Amino acid sequence: MAGRNKQPLSVIQGKGKSNHLTKEEIKKRQEQEEQIKGHTDKIEPPSYLLKSQKDEFEKLATELLRLDIFTNLDVDNLARYVDSKDQYIKLVKLLRKTKPADDFKLYSQMQRSKNLLFNECRSAASDLGLTITSRLKLVIPKTEEQKPKTEAEKRFGGRL
Repeated sequence: MAGRNKQPLSVIQGKGKSNHLTKEEIKKRQEQEEQIKGHTDKIEPPSYLLKSQKDEFEKLATELLRLDIFTNLDVDNLARYVDSKDQYIKLVKLLRKTKPADDFKLYSQMQRSKNLLFNECRSAASDLGLTITSRLKLVIPKTEEQKPKTEAEKRFGGRL
């Protein structure tokens, strides 16, 4: 079914928009979210990554674990991101050394490859929560302490 991505219950509650959910729906949703939360006991870089890529993998995995948004199920996705990023950086360095006037056909092919790798990196980064916008979708807003409303505020809301 098309539509918005489902947000975690804690995000909905943090935004103060859980009024439409009954206590039973909230309980059911909490149970569902607990069931789908993956394990984090087998997070290690895949063998096909190079030494430098494994170091990058470890660094990013540690940060994602601190955010509590990374599980065993995400290992391969992170490995693909690290590999794509590494290839992208190597290709950019090579492109800087290549002059379009010398071999325009090769230069254009490298530019297309660069764009493909960039899009692949951006997509994987978004899926993993490595971009600010993807993390903002997961952030639980802080609720302000609500002081008791006066009689006038109850009757007229924010129109005073």
